[in-house]
Amino acid sequence: MLHTFAAGTWNLYEQQVQYVAHARTHHFEYVPGQLDAIDRAGRRIRLAPVQVAGEAIAGARELEYDVLVLAFGSRANDFSTPGVVEHCHFIDSPDQADAFNARLRAEVVRSFEQGSNIDIAIVGGGATGVELAAELSRMVELAAAYGEADVRRRLRLTLLESAPRILNAFPETVSASAASQVRALGVEVRTGVKVVGADAGGYLLDGGERVPAALKVWAAGIRASGSFDESGLQLNRAGQVVVGPNLLAKGEQWIFALSDCASLVPEGAERQLPSTAQVANQQALHLIRHLPAWLREGNPVPPFRFRDLGALVSLSDYNAFGTLGRFGFFKGGFIKGRFAQLSHALLYRRHQLSLHGPFRAVLLWLAQRINALVQPNIRIS
Repeated sequence: MLHTFAAGTWNLYEQQVQYVAHARTHHFEYVPGQLDAIDRAGRRIRLAPVQVAGEAIAGARELEYDVLVLAFGSRANDFSTPGVVEHCHFIDSPDQADAFNARLRAEVVRSFEQGSNIDIAIVGGGATGVELAAELSRMVELAAAYGEADVRRRLRLTLLESAPRILNAFPETVSASAASQVRALGVEVRTGVKVVGADAGGYLLDGGERVPAALKVWAAGIRASGSFDESGLQLNRAGQVVVGPNLLAKGEQWIFALSDCASLVPEGAERQLPSTAQVANQQALHLIRHLPAWLREGNPVPPFRFRDLGALVSLSDYNAFGTLGRFGFFKGGFIKGRFAQLSHALLYRRHQLSLHGPFRAVLLWLAQRINALVQPNIRIS
């Protein structure tokens, strides 16, 4: 949902999980802090000091473990491209999405007052970049109701992708349909282009061409969000922990890794599993099912087998496209329109159900529906 928070079409603060309260309700201990080091021999981890608004609220601490499960997410990979860190926005976390939204709202207000264009360029034609492009189009469209109707025509939105097509990891039918839809929204989609630099005024492409943009988003590539360089764990080039079929880190007995921070190449496959929520969820459920018996009785954790349930991409309220898993009744069929949008929405509701249980999940849904009746559709201030 980070792209919706970045566009301001969903309220970040309504969707956040308060971990301290969540831990108390669901009977686990939450310890705030960033992993600083792993002592594999002593089975201890060190947490870095915690600071809030520049004030130290907790010093460095150490925690012992019997079993360590690393489940960091991922972040965009800037590939050390000059100027990207200094001049581009990332939307890998709620804080980053909120920071981008503040800049976006400022640009929209400036367009209201000065009649200027809203120039935005996104690098990365994966699901994040494509869904963000559609959501930004929707945000400016809704913003027109609070200012000038012409503001929608002043949006200049460019999507840059180095691969031959956007949504390169999706089937070609999904990719082609999504490309047609976002172009219909006025997004300039450019594929097969390589970004070699960024500055305050825009992006520099290989060959010398410039793409002007006041707002720049980098949503290309995947890299583990945690740093394990000095942990002694085996890593791939993207900083992900290389794991075996049972999700144990290679060469380790007590450290598991899953989700976007792990790299697993299934037996007989040429590529590692993709960094998607579907893979992460299935890996988590696999460990939940088998870790207790491994701890109590020493039963080995069996190999993880990924079951591809299909893929969906949602283009705001405009459309959605996807494929279903190659089993059951549908046999990998292509879906689009309202059915695909409903399927995408249900994925998030299922996530809330897992987090909070049926009662709280229903209350959250009702609260959101009530808020939608009395609050603007977008963040405008």
